[in-house]
Amino acid sequence: MSDLKETVEKAIKCPQCKKTVAVNDNPYMPFCSERCKMVDLEAWLSGRYKISEEKNNDIIFN
Repeated sequence: MSDLKETVEKAIKCPQCKKTVAVNDNPYMPFCSERCKMVDLEAWLSGRYKISEEKNNDIIFN
C-alpha cells in the first residue's frame, strides 16, 4: 500500500499559465517552468502585483 502512495505524483496548476504540473522534483515550484517563474518575478518588480493593507492612523511607533 505504501508503494502505491509513493508512485502517485501530486499535481497543481501553474499560477502563471494554468498548466497542470507534477509537484515531485520540480525545481520551479509552484511554477511549471523557469519562464513562468520569471514572468511572475517581472510582474512583482514592475509593480503590477501589490500587497495592499488597511491604513490605521492609530498605530504609534516608538
